[in-house]
Amino acid sequence: MDKVTDLNKYLESTLLKPEATSEQIEELCREAVRCGFRSVCVNPCYVGLAKKTIADEEGDVAPEDHVKTVTVIGFPLGASATQVKSFEAAYACMEGADEVDMVMNIGAFKSGDYKYVSDDINSVVYAAGEYEAKVKVIIETCLLSKEEIMKACEIVGNAGAAFVKSSTGFNTEGATVRNIFLMRGSVSQKVGIKAAGGIRDLETALDMIEAGADVIGSSSCAKIMDEYLAAEAES
Repeated sequence: MDKVTDLNKYLESTLLKPEATSEQIEELCREAVRCGFRSVCVNPCYVGLAKKTIADEEGDVAPEDHVKTVTVIGFPLGASATQVKSFEAAYACMEGADEVDMVMNIGAFKSGDYKYVSDDINSVVYAAGEYEAKVKVIIETCLLSKEEIMKACEIVGNAGAAFVKSSTGFNTEGATVRNIFLMRGSVSQKVGIKAAGGIRDLETALDMIEAGADVIGSSSCAKIMDEYLAAEAES
């Protein structure tokens, strides 16, 4: 097994199911604090709850150890109007979101309207930036060709987003090693890569990191961490 220092700092524990309850969100946050995960990702209506639960659990911690609160914007289709995405991002940040994961307007991208796509992303980057929050852009790789993935990454980087993200996890395919490697090679080192969708075990998570992922989004973070600690104990 490849050695990864502080695997927990790669992991973004995610709960985006429509039936997720407030109790489940609170447990997700408590677990994230216990495990020292990088962040949690929840639907916008739960941002305030997640922020409060994390703060209550953490107490006084060093900034580098703080568990970030992340939410999704224009999710999962990316087809909301730009003004709606901007407002949603700003409101989420007012509620306490440290980062927002927006879905690219895939239809506009497929239509070749790259200016619209760029302006759409930039508007969210600007709205979030007013609160010093970072933006990840979900390009939904399963709907794109190799050439389209490269072009989408170029647009994301030029529009000022901090990360490009592979997938919503709500479509036909999640992250693949091939696509993460392609994404990493299509942006500058200033732009991070988030692999998400279908990552349910340690081996897959490590493969994604090896391919260039800086963040692993998964609903199985606790399981992945348990596998990692067990493997470390045996080594």
